[in-house]
Amino acid sequence: MKRKDLVRLAIIFGIIVAAAIYLFPLERKIRLGLDLKGGSHIILQCVSTPNAPITEDSVSRVLEILRNRVDQFGVTEPVIQRAGSDRILVQLPGVKDPQAAIELLGKTALLEFREVEDIGPQRPIEPQRKNYASEEEYKNALERYKEALKIYEEAVKEFEKRVKEKEGLSVNFERDTGRVYLLGKTWLTGGYLKDARTSFDRFGAPAVSLEFNSEGAKIFEEATRKNVGRHLAIVLDDNVISAPVVQEAIPEGKAQITGRFTLEEAQRLAILLRAGALPVKIEIAENRSIGPTLGQDSVRRGIRAGLFGAVLVFAFMLLYYGLMGLVADLALIANVVLLFASLAALEATLTLPGIAGIVLNIGMAVDGNILIFERIKEELREGKTIRAAIDAGFRKAFRTIFDANITTLIAATVLFYFGSGPIKGFAVTLSLGVIISMFTAIVVTRSVLDVLVSMKVRAIKSLMVPKMKEG
Repeated sequence: MKRKDLVRLAIIFGIIVAAAIYLFPLERKIRLGLDLKGGSHIILQCVSTPNAPITEDSVSRVLEILRNRVDQFGVTEPVIQRAGSDRILVQLPGVKDPQAAIELLGKTALLEFREVEDIGPQRPIEPQRKNYASEEEYKNALERYKEALKIYEEAVKEFEKRVKEKEGLSVNFERDTGRVYLLGKTWLTGGYLKDARTSFDRFGAPAVSLEFNSEGAKIFEEATRKNVGRHLAIVLDDNVISAPVVQEAIPEGKAQITGRFTLEEAQRLAILLRAGALPVKIEIAENRSIGPTLGQDSVRRGIRAGLFGAVLVFAFMLLYYGLMGLVADLALIANVVLLFASLAALEATLTLPGIAGIVLNIGMAVDGNILIFERIKEELREGKTIRAAIDAGFRKAFRTIFDANITTLIAATVLFYFGSGPIKGFAVTLSLGVIISMFTAIVVTRSVLDVLVSMKVRAIKSLMVPKMKEG
């Protein structure tokens, strides 16, 4: 037996074993797509307004901001792409809270610091009948509510009248209480933000700490200096989050947003502010959730189809080619192990079309071995020794295998660059499968055959050639 044949086979075996070890645990190594894992499928509609018309640049900017938001939200392998001139497709695999994802995507997140010209009453809370022991108490509470509501509506009308009389004013409402504010000059926006992080206020409640860039810090210092003793409203998407009284000028360029947040709300707000405000308004045009049960069913069906196809191929090769078929089956197992290890190493997402690509790859991987075996049989019929026939068979089959795989790679590349979502998943698995199948057919199969010939294993006669020479 030639030492180099044994060493080469040992190296290949070591690579395959290392790849198999790397794959475990499989559920943590292989990322599953939306159709296999479940998650959210959302289509966003960009809405044109007089102040923010839809342009090519604005839609591109929306895409960039949404990607930043989703990346910071912690979703693995999201799909975010245009779906027409003014629509954006977002797929979020494995999202456990679809509503939180919608809030994260749908908010414009325009942050403003504005002067407070006047503060009106807060929106009264309608009394609930069950909270009162008697009918008389409920009627009295309802009367008080009607009076408070009338005062509230009059304040809103008065503020709206003042807005018409003076340019630059607007009527805004507080997020939690509905308190009405008459807001004036906008001092600075979220465009000056350097960072936004989740923090806690002096009472231990969740908050968002802001840090402005150098230019924003100067503007913020001027805004606080000129508004000492007055309210300065922090406004997000036209809703007043809070309106603290400025105690003194703040030169450090830092601020904190407080206001009855849960920790999750504070974290989402920080993500929104870090990613930046959307240049145009967007609305949810379509929202579908794919449950994990449906995804698991797809995985089971895909695995079942793959195993069924593999068993049929294994059986055919073993029955038709005997020992050579067994060698091909071993190469096929190596192919599948290396393919999944490559998907895991590249952090690629496995989709249902991707599983179809793997099943297709199983058939393609066997094609290479069949071409090689048939070439070897032809050489043996011409009277060559086993080793000479193997050398000639691999040499003559290589060009055909190479050309066929190159054309498949070209098609897969086109699918990857011009396809979307699941089609890309199919293209990735197909491309990796083509490359790895060439390696297993040319290198793995050849190495095993060389060792068998060196060991003078006579079962190679299962090539079904009537007469062969040993050599």
